[in-house]
Amino acid sequence: MSTPHYVGSEIGRLRQVIVHRPGNELARVTPTTMDALLYDDVPWVEKAQTEHDEFVRVLRTEDVEVLYLHDLLAQALENTEAREFATIHTFDPRIYGVGLAASLMEYSESLDSVELADLLIEGLTKEELEAAQGEAPSSLVLATQQPESMTFKCLPNHLFTRDSSAWIYGGVSLHALNKRARRRETLNMAIIYGWHPEFAGSRRWSRGLEDAPAALEGGDIFVLGDGLVMVGLSERTTPQGAERLAADLFSAGQARQMIAVRVPKKRAYMHLDTLMTQVDRESFVAYPGMGNLETMNVTPASHGNLRVRTNSGDMWEVVAHAMGVPSVRVLSPDCSVTEAEREQWHDAFNVLCLRPGVVVAYRHNLLANAYLRSSGITVLEIPGGQLGRGRGGPRCMSCPTLRDPVS
Repeated sequence: MSTPHYVGSEIGRLRQVIVHRPGNELARVTPTTMDALLYDDVPWVEKAQTEHDEFVRVLRTEDVEVLYLHDLLAQALENTEAREFATIHTFDPRIYGVGLAASLMEYSESLDSVELADLLIEGLTKEELEAAQGEAPSSLVLATQQPESMTFKCLPNHLFTRDSSAWIYGGVSLHALNKRARRRETLNMAIIYGWHPEFAGSRRWSRGLEDAPAALEGGDIFVLGDGLVMVGLSERTTPQGAERLAADLFSAGQARQMIAVRVPKKRAYMHLDTLMTQVDRESFVAYPGMGNLETMNVTPASHGNLRVRTNSGDMWEVVAHAMGVPSVRVLSPDCSVTEAEREQWHDAFNVLCLRPGVVVAYRHNLLANAYLRSSGITVLEIPGGQLGRGRGGPRCMSCPTLRDPVS
């Protein structure tokens, strides 16, 4: 490894992060495809790219090293073993059928590493595949598709790099994502962590798609320091996925306790970080309507087993006790139910902490941003009207790989 990657908190000064600038895969989101691709509206691609460029500019202004997912993937694919892994695991005959899988493998072999990275992210239509090969491949699957059909699906949710992997203390957790539309993101991250010189040899906690159907997503994972991890049991993360992560962390001696939080299973609350994020050592910004969520303590037991205890009382008292502080400061703006719901939907409570008391937030969340400032938090605003169409904020768009320790 060229860098000792380590993330021991949500709030230590951010030094390095993986992001993904949206590309042609976002242009595949149409009124016909947006539901299947988990988008709530059709995004304006060029505007989304401009917004993302501003996000990166703010990060770099704060001395954060920004790594682009596409570049990492293309560089990893220079390795022959990485290309072989990509071919075998991506173009699976069980998914694409014998004829189409063979055709996709053949087409991929003609591409250089940058072009192959494009394919693995942007996907391919039937029409594009036929044009590239000069004839219609022999395939029952293709025979049933229209020319514009996404023969090889695009990955517009790669924008939200937080979910497919998360650095937790001294290693990386590679996740089996819940929704079919996103599962190939995990394969791309497995290529990066397996063969890119920056990350090759990194310690692993979860094992990616090998853990399926025990789903786990990074938007539900909070690293609270001193061996404490909090995980949301949400629309996307299953109890089985959280248990697998806890068992891996405990066996490696990297964690002493997990707080599991039951998140209502609804689209608006898809991850725990759509409801709350940490902004300094003892403060969380939180959606006023989230209420008192049920929590459970997960700790190691003998012979590799887990001990689970359901907590009574206030969630924030449980969190404070586990963090070893008298109390936590909960920052919830005083506003109407309607105003709070609108801002929660637009990711007002999903901010990226760059260092204690300094966060990146979407500019359009006026009430939450003003409240954070009145509470002593520095808010660096970015435009996000198009980036948020897939239901994700600045925290969602970032996969921190290195943070300074918090004293």
